[in-house]
Amino acid sequence: MRRDAPEARRRLAERLDAAVGALGTGPSTPTYVVDLDAFDANAADLARRAAGTPIRVATKSLRVPALVERALTAPGCQGVLAYNLREALWLREHGVCDDLLLGYPTVDAAALGRLTADERAAAEVTLMVDDLAHLDVVDAARSTDVTVRVALDIDAGLRVGPAHVGPKRSPLRDAAEVVDLARAVVARPGFALVGAMTYEGQVAGVPDAVPDRRARSLVVRRIKSASMDQLAERRAEIAAGLRDLADLELWNAGGSGSIEASAADPVVTEVTAGSGLLVPALFDHYRSFEPRPAAFFGVPVVRRPSAGCVTVAGGGLIASGPTGKDRSPLPWAPPGLRLTGLEGAGEVQTPLVGAGAEHLGVGDTVWFRHAKSGEVAEHVREVHLVAGDRVVEVVPTYRGTGNAW
Repeated sequence: MRRDAPEARRRLAERLDAAVGALGTGPSTPTYVVDLDAFDANAADLARRAAGTPIRVATKSLRVPALVERALTAPGCQGVLAYNLREALWLREHGVCDDLLLGYPTVDAAALGRLTADERAAAEVTLMVDDLAHLDVVDAARSTDVTVRVALDIDAGLRVGPAHVGPKRSPLRDAAEVVDLARAVVARPGFALVGAMTYEGQVAGVPDAVPDRRARSLVVRRIKSASMDQLAERRAEIAAGLRDLADLELWNAGGSGSIEASAADPVVTEVTAGSGLLVPALFDHYRSFEPRPAAFFGVPVVRRPSAGCVTVAGGGLIASGPTGKDRSPLPWAPPGLRLTGLEGAGEVQTPLVGAGAEHLGVGDTVWFRHAKSGEVAEHVREVHLVAGDRVVEVVPTYRGTGNAW
């Protein structure tokens, strides 16, 4: 039975309702749940797709220490791609991981001061840079001459004439630009060049098999193919240019939607995945893998404005990115529910219509899927980990540990 089939979603609602209801306490709203069976199956599928290339776990897509730890125990997964230096320092201090690569540059002087004052931390955390200014910030924050590990973030977008398709990240693109910065890093006391990253977001993060957008999906697939062909040539050229300057430990690439293509490049030594573990709504329509939704948030029905409409408390957890319907949460279980065009998903209440509304009463729970992975964790303090039909553990999110990064 397909996981998006009405009967499958009805059974999911029954299972989650039973698991949370068995706790005997009134869970907070929203109630965040992660299905461990689906999570583990997704981890195994990512490893299969990586075909032996190590997978670095993207914490931005989880934001739950227990889930980061669980992912790191899965075969094929090793190391963390953190999104914040304070986060990386917290993870190593709490024994979650000792191989931490930052996915983004940092100018957090206080955190850099902590990093450069701790020789062991500096040996376990690798900063991401794409500008000499990033080195200047490190030097201004340091109080010791401890060596800081750095990796170069290199633009992985597709260029078609003057057009650029892909994330607007690094200014480094041509091999000469990359080599110039690498030479400056190698020559600068207190820094060690240990890696590089090319994140092809236009391949990893864009669905390419959307049923009601077949023409657009075909264009996306062509863009992805052209991106990987162009990037393979550039990566090889850049790697050759860096070879005489540094013996790189790592070359990070890819994301959940591009695991196979990224891992196939001989330059790449590791790939990154995070969203593929939880599979948010934006990851439903990829040709590269079968979605197994693992993360849900539940909100209660609080009133019935009419026979074909119910209103739930809250629900308006909107995802980041370009504003549009695909950034709204998706009413998932029970089936037969949809947002209204006039109100959408609201901060304090969300009306839902559709055939499924006729079977819901005050106090029932509607389970949503967030559009993006990890972001829902910013709205809750705890996560209910479900195996089968029971909650096996309730664990804190980053927010629940008292942190906001």
